Amino acid sequence: MFNVYEVIKGNPDFYRQLRSGESLITQFSCLLDDKFKDAWSHNNYFAYIVEGRKIWHTANGSYDLKAGDCAFVRKGAFISEQFFETTRCFIFFFMPDEFIRETLQGKVKATEKIGKPFAPVIPVEDNAMIQAFFHSMLSYFGSKGEPDEALLEIKFKELLLTLADNPANAELRAYFGSLLHEPRAVSIQQVMDQNFCFNLKLEEFARLSARSLSAFKRDFENCYQTSPGKWLLEKRLNHAMHLITNLGKTVSDAAFESGFESTSHFSRAFRQRFGTPPAAVKQQAVIQ
Repeated sequence: MFNVYEVIKGNPDFYRQLRSGESLITQFSCLLDDKFKDAWSHNNYFAYIVEGRKIWHTANGSYDLKAGDCAFVRKGAFISEQFFETTRCFIFFFMPDEFIRETLQGKVKATEKIGKPFAPVIPVEDNAMIQAFFHSMLSYFGSKGEPDEALLEIKFKELLLTLADNPANAELRAYFGSLLHEPRAVSIQQVMDQNFCFNLKLEEFARLSARSLSAFKRDFENCYQTSPGKWLLEKRLNHAMHLITNLGKTVSDAAFESGFESTSHFSRAFRQRFGTPPAAVKQQAVIQ
């Protein structure tokens, strides 16, 4: 899997970008060459679709964004689906948790509740103000010079404050409120439940939970009474079984969508766990 933020940040000649500290704005037409690609980011970001279409497939469902749509993508993993048939232009605003906290401190209350877990991709209300803001950013990418970093920081804050001030963005406002009042080290359970089905390394799970690798392993074992490796294997195999028997997925699709590196590795682990190969389970599911 590749880290979207790190890939963009590390290739400024290919991805036009503007930065203020760890916050980053980029405008591009195509980030990937593949139709489907596993990816993740340790920073949150706003995604605005100027032209084209893009789908984020997550452990909690799929989010289809088209021209004029805007969403807040929470840090974590996803499968990106690209569409090459039309012209594409996307704008991403990456923002670390700490920048969001500092900007919205005293501006957002933690009392707003939505009655369900936060979605990995939170839609943002589309209105004339938001469209004008994102389209105005395109002019910065068309100029030869770099805008002052202080001006860019103001633009990041403008976007945050504008969206947080809109009551129609109830889930986004509630999520911002949770960032202000949750511990800096994010819940291990929250990170694992939302990202277990992606082929992330333990170091990457640790980074998503704002911990060192050693602290992540320690806190994980305190929470689950087992090691991360054993828990992930069991969780992924059970998820794959569900995909094959209940959703009709092929063996290769179940392996990919459960976080396994290869179908052969998945088949061996599946047979060892359930006593039968996944192909036989698939065949039985088709007969039934």
